[in-house]
Amino acid sequence: MNDDQLLRYSRHILLNEIGIEGQQRLLASHALVIGVGGLGSPAALYLATTGVGRITLVDHDTVELTNLQRQIAHGTDRIGQTKVASAAQSMHALNPGVEVTALAVRADEANLDALVAAAEVVLDCSDNFATRHAVNAACVRHARPLVSGAAIGFDGQISVYDTRDAKHPCYACVFPPAATFEEAQCSTMGVFAPLVGIVGTMQAAEALKLLAGIGTSLAGRLLMVDARTMEWSEVRIARDSACPVCGHRP
Repeated sequence: MNDDQLLRYSRHILLNEIGIEGQQRLLASHALVIGVGGLGSPAALYLATTGVGRITLVDHDTVELTNLQRQIAHGTDRIGQTKVASAAQSMHALNPGVEVTALAVRADEANLDALVAAAEVVLDCSDNFATRHAVNAACVRHARPLVSGAAIGFDGQISVYDTRDAKHPCYACVFPPAATFEEAQCSTMGVFAPLVGIVGTMQAAEALKLLAGIGTSLAGRLLMVDARTMEWSEVRIARDSACPVCGHRP
């Protein structure tokens, strides 16, 4: 690290759990963020400020006025821009030393294999089950830890799906692809603005812990919050041996 980096990241370096070695691991790492809306905005910004060396953003959408109530990576002057370009601009303003790749494409099976394989951690900040399952399947295939978050209304949840450990489940173990879930959308259900900040920031925290090799991740635990009362609950989750995505893996 140079003198500027030592000063910029000094508050991380002061932490015994991170130190210079941990910060160097962050600087040398690569994170993939799927979706830069409500969850992806705070997640991407914190990955940038803390010095994750390479960050790839994937989102096909553009900034709209209705996004600005909660998607803090974007501004009024960027309405009509792609969300990845807008987020990259905000990230570079906070930390010009990070390398941001902005891909204005929809995350699907056709591109996720290469994207996931190139990253060390994946943050799923998308808003639909089809994308979440496609991201999860790619993470299982390439043995990449997945930090998954969701928020709608006043309810949020977060977990880490890390099948590198045989006892940990994948996303499909908990939310089977064949199951029928009601697809709730912010456009019809609404979302409490700070909730996406809470969950997205926690996604960044879990990703940073994985990249720096510190602490204990949320793997095997589903953490849920009701922002009406700010009550948290935790559910222990185990791998499903019959899971069609990861159940066949040793």
